Amino acid sequence: MKSDQMNVNIQSIRFKASEKLQAHVQDKVQKLFDVNDKIISADVKLFEDGGAPDNQYCEIRLLIPGHDHIVKKGAPTYEKAVTDAVSTLQKVLRAKKD
Repeated sequence: MKSDQMNVNIQSIRFKASEKLQAHVQDKVQKLFDVNDKIISADVKLFEDGGAPDNQYCEIRLLIPGHDHIVKKGAPTYEKAVTDAVSTLQKVLRAKKD
């Protein structure tokens, strides 16, 4: 693990993300930087969509030179949405690597 913290921007829309949630996001998103060292930054957006059953969403945009990746996942909790989005991005990054 690199000692310098990678650039992870967390934006929570219409609510204040707890310290615990922010730490969870940092911890999970950090793993993406281990998969691809060309990532400049990760923009993480957390928001709710009132009408949907899995209405807590996480959208992650990875800024990578030449090609950005955006994934949006919904789940009953923000933690689960973050974990699912990171998992999907890990698969995408690994597929691009091969």
